[in-house]
Amino acid sequence: MAKLVVFTVALTPRTRVQRCTFHAFSQVKRYTTTRPKLQAGRELYLIARDLMGIETLHQAELWVERYLDWCGFWADFLEDRTVVDGRRVYTHERLRRARSSLSSLVSAGTLFTYLDPALAKAGPLPSTNNMIEGGVNSQLRAVLRNHRGLTSVKRVKAVFWWCHAHSGDARTAREKLAAMPTDADIDFLFSVYSASPSREDGGPEWGDRAVWEDLHHRDPYPFWLD
Repeated sequence: MAKLVVFTVALTPRTRVQRCTFHAFSQVKRYTTTRPKLQAGRELYLIARDLMGIETLHQAELWVERYLDWCGFWADFLEDRTVVDGRRVYTHERLRRARSSLSSLVSAGTLFTYLDPALAKAGPLPSTNNMIEGGVNSQLRAVLRNHRGLTSVKRVKAVFWWCHAHSGDARTAREKLAAMPTDADIDFLFSVYSASPSREDGGPEWGDRAVWEDLHHRDPYPFWLD
């Protein structure tokens, strides 16, 4: 699915992206657990959980302020290091990764796209991808599950073909095939988006799920913590 999202955004660079707020919270929960032992972890867990209850731009602004306050208050604490096997490593590495997962999304401006008045003129927009998960992603997973053993290129082609077949496009199968990306196109995208350096936040890589923070290069909230 990540391949399809990357290819779509590459073709339509002005596409607005909304990061599923539930998955943003789940990424933090993955590192803090539901019962963090540290006070910093408990606070960050609650901040991330509150993402799913934001319904106005004002609430979004207050959330960002609250998150930035947390980052500033615990900045020195998260710089603590411990010597392990002769190497100095961050003492609270998992908490740092939780922080980085949110910081990248805030910097990319993909957490509150659903609140943009210009986009929500026709009605409220979803803040999660529940509809996509049930109607599209689960179907794509079923296709790949039923055709185990496909190469990476053929897996991408299977996803594209399923999307073409369910798009309502009136073109013939021959015409649809002619519009699909070639092996060279897929290999190029794979080489570009799989060559990223190791990620401190433990975020998803190519072939896992969409790396949302990599889809935009301008930062509405330009701040970096590391």
